[in-house]
Amino acid sequence: MSVVTTACNLLDPAARMSLAAAAPERLQHRPEGATYLDLRGLPLEPLPDIDEERIAELCRVVRGLIFAAVDGAQSGHPGGSSSKTEQLVTLLASGALAFDAWQPKRAGRDRVVWSAGHCSPLSHALGAVVYESLRRKGVKLAGTDAEVVVYPEDLARFRKWGGPSGHVESTYALADTSTGSSGHGFSAALGFALLHRSCGLPTKAFAIAGDAETEEGMSYEARNMAARLGLGNLVVTLDYNTFGIDGSIFEAMPAPYLSHWLSHGWNVIEADGHAIRELAYAYRLAVAGFGAERPTVVVCHTIKGLGYGKLEGTGDSHGTPLAHDDYVAAMRALGFAIPGVKGEAAADLAVVVDGLSRADSDYLADRLAVAAAKIPAEPALESRMAATLAGRTLKDYRALRRPAQLPAELVFEEGSLVPTRRATEAWFAWAMRQTAFFYVGAGDLAKSVLTSKAEQVWGLVGPDNPLGRGVRFGIAEQNMAMMSCAMSQDTLPGGHRPMTAFATYGVFTPMMANPVRMTLINSAVNPAAKAFFIMVAAHDGPETGEDGPTHHGLFWMSLFTAYPGIKVMKPLDANEAIEMLFHAAELGEPVVFSVVRPGVPVLKRGNGIPPAREAINGAYVLKPFRASGKPKLVLAVCGGQVMANLLEILPELEERHDVKIIAVTSPQLFEELRKTDPKKADAILSADERPHVVALHNGWRGFLYPFLLPADHAERSFGMDDFLRSGSPKEIYRAAGFDPDGLREKFRKMDR
Repeated sequence: MSVVTTACNLLDPAARMSLAAAAPERLQHRPEGATYLDLRGLPLEPLPDIDEERIAELCRVVRGLIFAAVDGAQSGHPGGSSSKTEQLVTLLASGALAFDAWQPKRAGRDRVVWSAGHCSPLSHALGAVVYESLRRKGVKLAGTDAEVVVYPEDLARFRKWGGPSGHVESTYALADTSTGSSGHGFSAALGFALLHRSCGLPTKAFAIAGDAETEEGMSYEARNMAARLGLGNLVVTLDYNTFGIDGSIFEAMPAPYLSHWLSHGWNVIEADGHAIRELAYAYRLAVAGFGAERPTVVVCHTIKGLGYGKLEGTGDSHGTPLAHDDYVAAMRALGFAIPGVKGEAAADLAVVVDGLSRADSDYLADRLAVAAAKIPAEPALESRMAATLAGRTLKDYRALRRPAQLPAELVFEEGSLVPTRRATEAWFAWAMRQTAFFYVGAGDLAKSVLTSKAEQVWGLVGPDNPLGRGVRFGIAEQNMAMMSCAMSQDTLPGGHRPMTAFATYGVFTPMMANPVRMTLINSAVNPAAKAFFIMVAAHDGPETGEDGPTHHGLFWMSLFTAYPGIKVMKPLDANEAIEMLFHAAELGEPVVFSVVRPGVPVLKRGNGIPPAREAINGAYVLKPFRASGKPKLVLAVCGGQVMANLLEILPELEERHDVKIIAVTSPQLFEELRKTDPKKADAILSADERPHVVALHNGWRGFLYPFLLPADHAERSFGMDDFLRSGSPKEIYRAAGFDPDGLREKFRKMDR
């Protein structure tokens, strides 16, 4: 075997063929269509540009910074950070990663996702060594580039207010989305890989992961889809130390571990995760690929918490700082003669930085220059995108402005019965022709939630149609959300911002809450990466009556109205839906968009009823007071069928009351209107009118609480408070007391 591997290195395809013949257990072409390669212990030739001694010294310094930062904070995750150190330093120096340390957010860079987002001690320590090395060269970043930089002295405030963050955030260099929920990064990296390949870009997406993340169901969904789509530009570097937080990963998942990747058809490379030469080969091979377009995982066999004293090789090293005396001993074993005064992290960090020799920092700076040179000039990338996407409109969602005259396909006949899902179907298909950077998909529900029409404009994305814009996610809502959300965070060459729409039933949207939450956090901490996506909550309300309580979308809004940075929109009819979709694109803020399955009346406008465009205010006056002198009654109504049933009994109500009807389409938008245009908001609902409000919603009653006085929440708010049973929509409305007779009875009781 030594003759084979020293005659020519494995970066030469002929060498791989020789290895396959001499040691078939080392190199296998799997029946799933991918390649397996075991580099462990092979006598590989040294790579001329990889100085293993200098990289090892850089790793020593990075570990010292990790341990000092964690001790100073008495908080953090040293175990996985230490076991991944060789992986990350070698990746950065290997020439496999396209990254410009001088302009860390260049559009043409490879994308890096810390799926193991808890390894922020490593992320920050790596960044500190990078920018200390450049600082010694006289490099000082300016403007927004300087905002992503961490220096060694900054680590003294790790996990403290204003200091480096406790989990990885996309504001920093070498991080392209904010992470912290284990397993989510696979899907995020998958989103970046698909986005860039579908625009004809040469970019790679790298996910930095731990082995325990494979337990997460979303990671299964991502592994499955990445292989199905043939994403050869996706690389996972995986820390295989066999420990989660609680103990061995095999307490929670079956062995053998590689089956979780090989069975999906991924290329798998095994390497010693602390052997720099093997890692450098592995990353270069992963980037080069093995012929067929397949994603690659580099399974790095490591020791968790390597060098971390008594906790080395244990699950406890995951998030447990050493006792201070043990920390001092571990640091001195690494060769750092730190003062070791408890609470004085700055002094320890200074000793570690002094241990970074000028020769080592110069070597790193040189390797960073190689990494930067891998990125093509942005005009060249723009030209490449234009050629790849010839015939498409190279504008993003920010150009989607409502035409003065709406196209015929976006106008629905007044008085007709139209499901609001027909409006999203029409708008998505229209928008797909207006921008090359719009992606639409559903969780095996395209025929029901009506995304197919938009999906077919450019076809379904896949190995045979890499430029498609329709995505079939399958029954994999978590991956659908995280992948779509990640795509919408990115900025492509030329400044283009992608937009995504992904759809499922309203009752299933809570399964996607955490990916959405992580994306909203990313938008908050890094406004430059603010995402715009539309999550369609289809078949909302009790309109799916026959399906029974498992499919009645009654309570999901309680979750998404609590998150900052996203709005729930619930148009009453199809024309309002069109207006609100245009408004959402103009705002560029994520929305959960509620649509229903059966036809609901398209309101006849005019004769005092405002145009559908007024729906973008979140509420509007559908019917004003008549000044009849009777007791005032203000009805805040959400839901097209509720409004239709209410209008049926309106003449009876007006016999006893002077009635004002407020159509509610988004309480959050109305609350915003109260801040931006209080005069207009007051005309819709004044403070004097609020005591007279009765709220009606065909779902969670709390959705309309913003229109009521707090004391009136219980007595003057009507919603659907219980799980219902199977029945036709008409029967369901009757059982819930929201048919005309039920509404009559509610008002009779209030009048007593």
